[in-house]
Amino acid sequence: MSAVPRSEKPAGRFRRMLDRLSTSQEDLHSAELQEDSQAAGCSRICDCDDRQVVKVTGTLRTVTLRPRAGVPALEAELFDGTAPLDVVWLGRRSIVGIEPGRRLIASGRISMSHGRRVLFNPKYELRPLGQE
Repeated sequence: MSAVPRSEKPAGRFRRMLDRLSTSQEDLHSAELQEDSQAAGCSRICDCDDRQVVKVTGTLRTVTLRPRAGVPALEAELFDGTAPLDVVWLGRRSIVGIEPGRRLIASGRISMSHGRRVLFNPKYELRPLGQE
């Protein structure tokens, strides 16, 4: 005999289905990114502190070319479902594969700039297409 009455099992499945339907797409995407980060053995961005060496993963939300002190800089916002992280490649105007919607793993030393976490010139690994 099972410990849970049979009539309660459908209610559990029904409850999970209702929760999925009532949760926004953004919340579902955030939960998926957090699971991916944990599975890849990466730190959550919200847990990263100033001057800490980290390995993080997420989806690039935006990619822009913005000069810093007269030097070209490719800036991207990486989001892992917990917090955003600005990833900056100094001296670069573009990098093949760095585009909005692409997932990547980045590692380096976090710094804080204007209250935001920034990772300058990180080592990075693009996630294979099709895993987006």
